[in-house]
Amino acid sequence: MAELFNFIDDLLWNSVLIYLLIGTGIWFTFRSGFIQFHYFGHMFSILKGSGRADAAGISPFQALCTTLAARIGCGNLTGVTLSLVIGGPGAIFWMWLAAFIGMATAFVESTLAQLYKVRDSRGNYRGGPAWYMEKGLGLRWMGVLFSCFLLAGYGGIFNAVQASAITQSLHEAYGVAPYQAGLGLVALSGLAICGGLRLVARLSQWLVPLMALCYVLLATWVALNHVDRLGAVATLVFNSAFGLPQAASGIMGYGLSQAIFQGVQRGLFSNEAGMGSAPNIAAAAAPWPPHPASQGYIQMLAVFIDTIVICSATAAIILTSGVLEQAVPDIGGIALIQRSLLAVTGHWGTPFMVFTLFIFAFTSIIGNYAYAESSLQFFRPDPKRRVLILRGVALAMVMFGCLAEVPVLWRLADLAMGLMTLTNLIALLLLSRVALMLARDYNSQRAIGKLPTFYAANFPSIAAQLPPGNWARPTARK
Repeated sequence: MAELFNFIDDLLWNSVLIYLLIGTGIWFTFRSGFIQFHYFGHMFSILKGSGRADAAGISPFQALCTTLAARIGCGNLTGVTLSLVIGGPGAIFWMWLAAFIGMATAFVESTLAQLYKVRDSRGNYRGGPAWYMEKGLGLRWMGVLFSCFLLAGYGGIFNAVQASAITQSLHEAYGVAPYQAGLGLVALSGLAICGGLRLVARLSQWLVPLMALCYVLLATWVALNHVDRLGAVATLVFNSAFGLPQAASGIMGYGLSQAIFQGVQRGLFSNEAGMGSAPNIAAAAAPWPPHPASQGYIQMLAVFIDTIVICSATAAIILTSGVLEQAVPDIGGIALIQRSLLAVTGHWGTPFMVFTLFIFAFTSIIGNYAYAESSLQFFRPDPKRRVLILRGVALAMVMFGCLAEVPVLWRLADLAMGLMTLTNLIALLLLSRVALMLARDYNSQRAIGKLPTFYAANFPSIAAQLPPGNWARPTARK
């Protein structure tokens, strides 16, 4: 069975997804007029009006923090260390490149999710890839297929990966037994996820920015204390990214392919651009300005923060500490970054990293659950009983992650992630004309000094696909 999973995973990633992800991102980048660069400053300025929710949706800032909660997890820590160990320092360069290209993809998928959102039986906004597949493409079966992949990934496998990272950290630092960590984590996760999406959004709004800031400050402090190594590290990353050290040894092709593969794959697991997960929360927001594209800009910012800021912080800690060059083959994952911190901070670095990883991974667990519960709403009728089943499965997978072997978890996660991404990218390419039209509408209104506002009546071809009453007037501010 393990060999079968490995074969499918390698086939999916090596033969299809790497090229499709990069190609789709480049296509959207060119067709949008390099939106992630041209409107880079607007990603930050749009946060000024992002703090208010309404009766139907969470605030754009809460949506940003909730998606960051799911994004910023063990992928930013153990994912980066795995890419460094397997792909070398050059994997970081390809992770950055994939993030910048992926920002355009993130804009498209979140804009479409906002456009095609619906209201559930309680009057709350719901949406995401399954909805734009059904309403935009008229392919409900495709939405059902995507939702099944998402439920498998975010309702179970990805939570197991996050739980595994917490268990490794506690065992490495304090010798805590896996079953003990599992029981405690299941109890805490159960309390959090039973509060629903709005509780997750409120928790994320406070926890995520605080811990992300503390972690970046720590990485900055580590880098400044090794400022004499920064030039050498930058040279190492660039040379390794293009296989120059391997070329000297006659194995350039293999070394370069590993750097690209690990950088793109681990970057995607971290920032989720194109995977189709973040749009489920982006659709739940009450956007401001009242235009679908405003959530596209918010989620572009989330990709930037996750990869360019947080993943780079992890890479800075490991590469400037010098531990990577000294590491023996069996050191990887969270152990590598904890030893890197120990080498430069002394003993206080260990409890800080344990606490940081716990917050990152725990908020990812509850953020992942929020994705899964939102996607579950796509199935009819109203799935109240299914929500209870989903909660049970999610908690069981948290316990499973604390006890299972790490390589098995990452293989399963890569497989679920690949299937989700493949389905979503096909839909994005088919709906690219709609998303790019919305981007032009939003930016043209800004260019003449208007508050970007979307009225479905101005776009008859789109209005026919939307639920009655959607986008008939601007979202009210309270």
